Amino acid sequence: MLIALTGTPGTGKSTVALGLQAKGWRVLEVNDLARRHGLFRSKDPVRDSYDLDPDELQEALEGEGFDDGILVGHLSHLLDVDMVIVLRCHPEVLANRLEARRWPLAKIRENALAESLDIILAEAVDSGAPVFEVNTTELSLAETEAAALAILAGEKEKYAVGNIDWSEEALKWS
Repeated sequence: MLIALTGTPGTGKSTVALGLQAKGWRVLEVNDLARRHGLFRSKDPVRDSYDLDPDELQEALEGEGFDDGILVGHLSHLLDVDMVIVLRCHPEVLANRLEARRWPLAKIRENALAESLDIILAEAVDSGAPVFEVNTTELSLAETEAAALAILAGEKEKYAVGNIDWSEEALKWS
């Protein structure tokens, strides 16, 4: 079973993935996959990010034979996966996390707006795979890992899509 662990940058994906890996789960970071296969394309200087083609990522993933484990990254839900776990974070808290990383204000605003508008969640739902969401805003790392493990163990109702709504925050970030 291939599980996408996705979410807006700053929601805790990589940190949670390290914890799950320490618990025996196979983990693959999408950025590592893209780097190994030379898939980073032109850099957008305004957004300070690289273009990646999901079809090329999928081909690289298939070439590596990684079909059982956790695929981590804010694009992982765009690949052929069996389940998606979307980590979520209140836009203000997310902005504070990204500011602590010294991200440019424009990129902080873009990501806080994307989180308030459920952009990654909507894309994940469009994938057709079962989708679950975890609000990491006030959870410790151990609690977030426990939530992911509960989902992987079959907990569905508590983490069903639709329990998190920050749409009223969108006007603050647009």
